[in-house]
Amino acid sequence: MSADMRVTLCGVRGSTNAPGLEFVRFGGHTSSVAIGPPDKPPTLLLDAGTGIRNVTALLGGAPFRGAVVVTHMHWDHFQGLPFFQGADREGARTDVVLPAETTASAVEIFHRAMSPPVFPIGVDGLNGEWATHGTPEGWAEWGGYSVLAKEIPHKGGRTLGFRVQASNDGPSLAYLPDHGALVPKGRTTGVLHDNAMELCEGVDLLIHGGPFKDEEREIAIAFGHSTIEYALELAVAAGARQLAITHHSPARDDNALDDLVAGLAGPSVSFARDGASVNLAATKPPSAVGVSGGVLAACSKAAHRGPKPA
Repeated sequence: MSADMRVTLCGVRGSTNAPGLEFVRFGGHTSSVAIGPPDKPPTLLLDAGTGIRNVTALLGGAPFRGAVVVTHMHWDHFQGLPFFQGADREGARTDVVLPAETTASAVEIFHRAMSPPVFPIGVDGLNGEWATHGTPEGWAEWGGYSVLAKEIPHKGGRTLGFRVQASNDGPSLAYLPDHGALVPKGRTTGVLHDNAMELCEGVDLLIHGGPFKDEEREIAIAFGHSTIEYALELAVAAGARQLAITHHSPARDDNALDDLVAGLAGPSVSFARDGASVNLAATKPPSAVGVSGGVLAACSKAAHRGPKPA
């Protein structure tokens, strides 16, 4: 496996698709990220929202052979799988890696969701080879990369965040599209969660959800999601070198996202777009994310690191 990695954002919306001309520039597909060597097709996919359909074009006509690692079992993170043409063909080999749920097996949930009467066929009706796995927390090898899975706060079932390493001294990224800070009683802002910090520490790229603004934090807390300000705070505290804010609200069109982009301070922070890609190299850039103005400066109360509430 190459020491470098190419990361392509294939779906950057949260909750549901956002069709229409007013969503064309940032994109309307739900969560999916493709990872592979810069000169070869991707072998590791993070989440399988409708954006996974865009991965087929990255394969150069070849069948997909790799792993799809899913953060949690909400619809917008796995419903694109049966529409992934690169895997639904002869010669394809796909490992579907799901969080090991504390109640019903995620594998069982997936198979129930993809079977009649909810869906016309089951997994066994797809072409190619398919294998489903439940994964606990910890390191594992998937798609040619080392992947660290850690449970992070969200809402409505177990949610994992991921750290992906190309090699011991190669580039790294963290992926936390659905994560909300825990808010202890008596506080209005959350603490930076220990597992989130471990996943994000010193990464070359942090892809983090930010569907809400600071003035919308009560809604964010209710849905177990993050504000943009919290994502920035985590990136700075963890020493991430780049931050891409994803999981955009389907109610926020291109013009509204443009307004948010205008408030960012510096090239190391961006809003994710469908089809955007970046090459992460083993040679590190000299500095981490630094946000001295814009959105972060508008925070009235910054989040801080603290112990995990009981």
